[in-house]
Amino acid sequence: MFRKVLIANRGEIARRIIRTCRRLGIATVAVYSDADVKALHVREADEAVRIGPPPVAQSYLQVEAIVQAARETGAEAVHPGYGLLSENAAFAQAVRDAGLMFIGPSPEAIAAMGSKTAARRTVQAAGVPVVPGSEGAVPDVAEALAMAERIGYPVMLKASYGGGGIGMQVVRTPAELERAFASNSQRAKAYFGNGEMFLEKRIERPRHIEIQVLFDSHGHGVYLWERECSVQRRHQKVVEEAPSSFVDEDLRRRMGEAALAVARAIGYENAGTLEFLVDAEKNFYFLEMNTRLQVEHPVTEMITGLDLVEWQLRVAAGEPLGFRQDEIRREGHAIECRVYAEDPEKMLPSPGTITKLVLPEGPGVRNDVGVESGSEVTPFYDPMVGKLIAYGRDRQEAIARMREALDAYVIEGIRNNLPLLRRILASPAFAAGDTTTDFIENLLAAK
Repeated sequence: MFRKVLIANRGEIARRIIRTCRRLGIATVAVYSDADVKALHVREADEAVRIGPPPVAQSYLQVEAIVQAARETGAEAVHPGYGLLSENAAFAQAVRDAGLMFIGPSPEAIAAMGSKTAARRTVQAAGVPVVPGSEGAVPDVAEALAMAERIGYPVMLKASYGGGGIGMQVVRTPAELERAFASNSQRAKAYFGNGEMFLEKRIERPRHIEIQVLFDSHGHGVYLWERECSVQRRHQKVVEEAPSSFVDEDLRRRMGEAALAVARAIGYENAGTLEFLVDAEKNFYFLEMNTRLQVEHPVTEMITGLDLVEWQLRVAAGEPLGFRQDEIRREGHAIECRVYAEDPEKMLPSPGTITKLVLPEGPGVRNDVGVESGSEVTPFYDPMVGKLIAYGRDRQEAIARMREALDAYVIEGIRNNLPLLRRILASPAFAAGDTTTDFIENLLAAK
C-alpha cells in the first residue's frame, strides 16, 4: 500500500479521501489555491502545497504545478477525486510520466471514453445499445438539421467532450436547432477546449440509471449495483438513491453485464460508472462513462458496506479485488441530497460567508461536507456545500430519515437549496418512486 498520496482536488471530496487514507495509515498531501488557504481539507491533510491564485485554470487545473507538488513532497500516488482533472487523460499521463501512480484508470481508458462520439462507437461494438443519433461529430448546423430530420424531433444537442449538462440542450424544432448550435458549440469550446457537437434522439421521460463498476489489474471486474439519478435540474443531479425502486432483478443483471462489457472493451481498471437512460418499457441506452469516482458514490457505499476510495487505493496498489460478484451485498436503501450554495429558484450560485452551519445527526445519517461556520463560498468553484446521505432498512425509512435530517440542517449567511430538497422529499411523487428526469420541472410547475 502507498505511504503517501497527493489529492489533486479540494472541498468535500478531498476531505473524503483524507478520511480513508488516515484510516489506512496513508499520509496525505493537499493542494490549494489562495482562495482555499483556510479550507478544511488544507488543515486536515498532513501536508499542503500552494499551487496558484484562485481561478481554477490558474490553480486546480495546473498539471505541472500539481505533479511538481507530488514530487517535492515524496508522494507515491495522486488521487484526482471527481471533476477538475479527474477525467483528463493528459493529467493521468503526466502523473505516470513522473513515475507516480494515478489512482484511476489508464490515460488510454480515459481517452477512450473522453469523446462522447468515440465512446458511442466503442459501446456499440461491445453490443450495448445507444440512443439513436449521429455516429460522429456534426460538422455544421446544416448537417445537424439533416440529421435531426432523419432521427426525428425532439433531439438532444450535446458537446462531444462535455459533461455536467454544459453544452447540452433539448431541441424541438429546426428553428431552435439553428439558434442553439452555434451558442452551445461556443460554450463547449470555452469549457472543454473543443466545440464539437453531436445529436441524439431525445428519449421522453426517461430514468437516469447508472451502474458502478470496479476492476482490478488482474482482469477481475464487478458491478456494485445501480444508482437512481433521475432527480435532476438542467441535467445536474440533485438527489440520488440506491438501489433504484424502478429496476427489477432482470434489468439490474442486464445493465450490470452491459456495464462490465463496456469496461472490459477498453481495458478498464479502478472505479468507474456507466450511465444509462431507461425508458418506461425498461429498454436501456448507453449515455456516457465517467472514468472516475462519482459525486454520489456514498449511496453505493451505504448499501454494499464497501469503501470505494479504499478499493480505488488497493486496486491502484496492485491488489486483487477481495470478492466475487455473488458476494457483494445489497442491503437497505440510501438517499443522497446535494446541498448547494445557490438561489433555490433560479439555481444560480450564491457566494458569501457561511455565518452558521449546523449539520444533522442521527441513525443512518452521514455528512460529507467541505465547509464549516465561517467558511467563505467563493465564486471560483462549484457551489456545492456538501452532501447529506440517509440510510434506512428500506426506502420508506431512508426517506423518513432524510426528511428529518433536512429539517435539522441549518445554513445561514448564504442562500441555499435546502427548501427545494425538503420539497422534493415531501413530494408524493417522490415517495411513490415516480422520478423520471422531468421530476423537478413538474414539481416546480405544480406551484
